[in-house]
Amino acid sequence: MSRTVLGVIGGSGFYQMKGLTAVEQVELTTPFGRPSDPFFRGKLGECDVVFLSRHGRGHRLMPTELNFRANLYGMKQLGVDHLVSVSTAGSMKEELRPGDLVVPDQFIDHTFKRAATFFGDGIVAHVSLADPVCAALARQLAESAREGGTPVHHGGVYLCIEGPQFSTRAESNLYRRWGADVISMTAMQEARLAREAEMCYAALVLVTDYDCWHESVAAVDIGEILRVMRLNVEHAQSAVATLARRIAARVRDCACPHALRNAIITDRSVIPPKVAADLRPIIGKYLQ
Repeated sequence: MSRTVLGVIGGSGFYQMKGLTAVEQVELTTPFGRPSDPFFRGKLGECDVVFLSRHGRGHRLMPTELNFRANLYGMKQLGVDHLVSVSTAGSMKEELRPGDLVVPDQFIDHTFKRAATFFGDGIVAHVSLADPVCAALARQLAESAREGGTPVHHGGVYLCIEGPQFSTRAESNLYRRWGADVISMTAMQEARLAREAEMCYAALVLVTDYDCWHESVAAVDIGEILRVMRLNVEHAQSAVATLARRIAARVRDCACPHALRNAIITDRSVIPPKVAADLRPIIGKYLQ
């Protein structure tokens, strides 16, 4: 039986994966450019793990500057079949309190400057994003997070905005009317690309504040966000480590490994050879 390879993308404050053994640093280049940082490959128990700091060590990259395609392509090159992204977020609901964890199951994309597909340049594919996370992986992630004793909310809508500025009050109240549960700036493109790469994907969100809609806050305060974030990161580390133990030998019986089966609509004979070669880690099995 093949072993699970768990990819972890760490966001604000989550700059390294604690507990990794047999760690190897891997520098990659991809057809889409350089990833945010070197990848760190190792083991958590029996599970193979690949870690990437989303914003680079030292937090050098803004959300809009992130090379999402290079980051996800690199994960695919390294054999990742399960991917968890960790990010901080503001709460849009009273019951989602700072310090809580959320495992969302839906997304709204309100970005406008980002490449969000591996395809183009002579090849067209349309994957389904009706259910953008792997339900089985998200359930196991939520169960793993609960073992740490922190309040965990399974399900909810993640609104992804462009940033880097936080919302205006008018925007914040509009997003609440849209039904958003949390608001952040990074996970949407990772969810899109993970589906195209046929990875099982789930997100772990660390709630740090109430955005600016809440009457208890004058405005979003980055100092308070960082304080709550530091408390939450330990819980996130523990949740991911527990998840790694749970899924070390998971059988992928979900639809994720076959997301591209009927999605590539371009005649194989007209796909440009360079594009086919560049995308081989992703589409190779469909080019036979």
